[in-house]
Amino acid sequence: MGSFVELTSADGFSFPAYVAEPSGKPRGAIVVLQEIFGVNAHIRAVTDGYAQHGYLAVAPSTFHRVKPNVDLGYTKEDMEAGMGLKAAVEALPAPGVIRDIQAAVDHAGKTSGGKVGIVGYCYGGLLTWRSAALVSGLSAAVPYYGGGVTTPEEIARKPQVPVLAHFGDQDHWIPMDTVDAFRTAHPEVESHVYNANHGFNCDHRGSYDEAAAKLALERTLAFFSKHVG
Repeated sequence: MGSFVELTSADGFSFPAYVAEPSGKPRGAIVVLQEIFGVNAHIRAVTDGYAQHGYLAVAPSTFHRVKPNVDLGYTKEDMEAGMGLKAAVEALPAPGVIRDIQAAVDHAGKTSGGKVGIVGYCYGGLLTWRSAALVSGLSAAVPYYGGGVTTPEEIARKPQVPVLAHFGDQDHWIPMDTVDAFRTAHPEVESHVYNANHGFNCDHRGSYDEAAAKLALERTLAFFSKHVG
């Protein structure tokens, strides 16, 4: 359904982004931020899904600055490779890949002619939370089980747009006491906790939970319909 395009950041860095277009005039745009496994088959399918709901959907490669064309699966080896790539991206000098996300948001807004929302999964959830505070041109943000979002450093951020956050109560990467701290610090954020594990939205993973994924998507689409279009 979609195809890759080349985008350029403010510093001149070029990187690929997967773009899926709706069948009619876009109701707005959604930027989709990848997990630690790259813009792989799952993320492309998620991006296609937002296009099927009427949005121009853009999934930038947020690993391209450290390694091009990352497309991993979900084996133990893939997990280790993805964690290494995440660490490399986190070690980049500020503002790191925020510049690339900004370029994707700018492209999404210009191409769709409408408002732009952002959604991210796993590491992409953390980048979505940061984007809500740092990236201009957004109207809404939805982080899914963003590892690190509930650390004191990230809790201290002040989102500039409405945020809907999804967590799983069996997620050992994001302990529930830290989720409680996040919710206490950010009563303005619409937070939901599911009886599910990390990665519950990904039907390529053993942690996939169909009921949680379906409910979270319903809430996400309603949230974007309200704030994006």
